[in-house]
Amino acid sequence: MATEAEILEARRKRAQQLAERGESLYPARVPRPLDPLPEILARFGGLEASELERDRPGVQVAGRIVSIRSFGKATFAVLQADGARLQVWVKRDRIGPESYETFRLYEVGDFMWARGLIVRTRTGELTLDVEELGFLAKSYRPLPEKWHGLVDVEARYRQRYLDLLVNPEAREIARTRSKMVSVLRQVMDERGFLEVETPILQPIYGGANARPFTTHHNTYEQDLFLRISFELYLKRLIIGGLDRVYEIGRDFRNEGVSKKHNPEFTMLEAYQAYADYTDMMELVEVLVASAAERVLGTTRLERDGQTLELAPPWPRHTMVELIFNACKIDIEKSNELETLREALRPHEIVGVDPAAAPSWARLVDDLFSATVEPNLIAPSFVIDYPAELSPLAKRCADRPALVERFEAFIAGMEIANAFSELNDPEDQRNRFEEQAKASRAGDEEAHPLDEDFLRALEYGMPPTGGMGMGIGRLAMILTGASHLREVKLFPHLRSRNA
Repeated sequence: MATEAEILEARRKRAQQLAERGESLYPARVPRPLDPLPEILARFGGLEASELERDRPGVQVAGRIVSIRSFGKATFAVLQADGARLQVWVKRDRIGPESYETFRLYEVGDFMWARGLIVRTRTGELTLDVEELGFLAKSYRPLPEKWHGLVDVEARYRQRYLDLLVNPEAREIARTRSKMVSVLRQVMDERGFLEVETPILQPIYGGANARPFTTHHNTYEQDLFLRISFELYLKRLIIGGLDRVYEIGRDFRNEGVSKKHNPEFTMLEAYQAYADYTDMMELVEVLVASAAERVLGTTRLERDGQTLELAPPWPRHTMVELIFNACKIDIEKSNELETLREALRPHEIVGVDPAAAPSWARLVDDLFSATVEPNLIAPSFVIDYPAELSPLAKRCADRPALVERFEAFIAGMEIANAFSELNDPEDQRNRFEEQAKASRAGDEEAHPLDEDFLRALEYGMPPTGGMGMGIGRLAMILTGASHLREVKLFPHLRSRNA
């Protein structure tokens, strides 16, 4: 078997031969007009050979050569472009001996254009009978696996361009995600939300409990943070009188990597004045169901052998109720760290270490993640969370230890998080100060105190509902992907030398 160096050398020799025959290896122009391959297949794919022979439709195409079969004086090649493939039929007596010999120097991976008539071969395959052709770009490296696909999963992620070339599934996932985002944006616009942009580089990070990435602005001699959330800036816009705002953009959190987590990810965050978390539940239901219906044509999906119905309404359960159903522990009665530790003593729950939890709320969160979250397969809302876990959410009027917060789950994954937003500046200051104490005690994910945001709240913010939705996780649901990397075109990977 030839080495990589030998293959590169051989392909460079073919390129030199093409150049010697007068072909430009990288011409600046492509003959126009071009007929997209998907349109050709749609227009002529249902026509019989006799109909094509009668109408003699002429087209001009361009694409990458993905296969070549030569039969002496005739050669069949397959071109790929726009996710579609079309066979081309090149005959020596049709294009002339000189052009044919030049064409025989083309290789799999090269780009070409061709003009001719659409016909059907004796085997019935839709084919372009070429009358004229030309070279467009040279490929020096051979495509992987002879177009049977990449087997090495890591290679698929590190060289996504090859994955997209050889795996139709990868291209379809990319298209589905793009369509999904378009639908989400359309729904938000239809409901009167204004799309905005907020800073990615922030002097104080906030809006979530997470560790930030840090950087430095040389001109201002200032340390800055890549944002972990859009929340505090979008709330400033609510205060400023923009009553419905949203942003679709990137967040960055310096935390673990798993099939559901990536340090760089895309979020949709929305804030609506004169609303609460029940309004945000309705918004989430509409967004998810609309995305499924308009992209896939159905709200009923199959995942891991189970049928998921995404159409509203979704069931709503309190965190207290779900934990009790899962392990018979009443977290409202065991409402302090030591009493909850005592209640957990007879239990051995994988993933829960009562001694390691720094607070009652964190232990509740660990308990929920281990016993409840993996079993939330059907679309559902979990409501009313410990206040300590949600320093930006409004307290439940009858249970001040809890807040009006929900998380939406599908297939065991949280896909959205929302609050009735805290708009009391005094309560917000107290919560920030509690977070500052936690930070000083070693909690790297505690929320910092943001004096500018507190000043903005003191000008008055109306009752507001806010929501954040993970674009990547929703794409996983709609595409059936099992890992977040599958729905990201360029996921971050550990260095090969690490």
